Amino acid sequence: MPRRPSVLFVTDLAYEARGRRYCDEDIFLSSRLRNDFDIALCHPLDAAALMDSFDAVVVRNSGPVLHYQKEYDAFRDRAAARGTRVYNPLSGRADMAGKQYLLDLTAAGYPVIPTVDRREDLGALPEAGQYVVKPKAGADSIGLRFVSRDQLDGLAYGDVLVQPRVDFRYEVSFYYVDDAFQYALHAPDPQRRWALEPYRPTDADLGFAHRFIDWNTLDHGIQRVDACRTQEGDLLLVELEDLNPYLSLDLVDDTTRAAFVTSMTASLHRLLGGPRAQ
Repeated sequence: MPRRPSVLFVTDLAYEARGRRYCDEDIFLSSRLRNDFDIALCHPLDAAALMDSFDAVVVRNSGPVLHYQKEYDAFRDRAAARGTRVYNPLSGRADMAGKQYLLDLTAAGYPVIPTVDRREDLGALPEAGQYVVKPKAGADSIGLRFVSRDQLDGLAYGDVLVQPRVDFRYEVSFYYVDDAFQYALHAPDPQRRWALEPYRPTDADLGFAHRFIDWNTLDHGIQRVDACRTQEGDLLLVELEDLNPYLSLDLVDDTTRAAFVTSMTASLHRLLGGPRAQ
């Protein structure tokens, strides 16, 4: 009987997130993946020490890496040096690499909330009642604050991003495995980000989301495209999560959830069948 592939599933089961239960999602996912793989769960702080014994490392709900940046950087360096297969691959250009992509996408003319990081570029932002200031290395809304236009000149630029605070109808998230759309969820109440409901995207919605999946050029992995619907009806990118996106699998129906597991399982098999990372 051939040996089953082994997977180190990285998760912080004790991490407390607002409005979400990370542990439930990862307990469910790892239990289903066990049908095809030998699975072991570990805390992100233990991943570098354990990963050499496995065929692949799956990074799931591991919490914001800024809480353990030194250890995360060591994990990335070790994985790169040893050619470890990591899922998602560590070549992501979006949140995995910080918030620089919001600046890059703004400069390239993509439909993204306009973003600047220099005082001299403030004139490129539209007028707004308030502005959002967030750390370039931020995650999970850590360090986010709102300021007036008058306060922008006094900010300490270098490590922060500035965006107009958009008056939007709702937020919507599109979930992908590799480059295949899986499902969408939206938050009808702008004040309740994680009170999500199923959303049926239009062809135009999917065209919007897929532009960012194509831009990121990840061969394998799970991505979440977060967007807001403006009062004028347009979609603007809020975030492209390609490191450890929470999936809200408890809010989709059984058929959608099973299809997601099937897609992720097939994606992992493709990763394991390909060349090791260089």
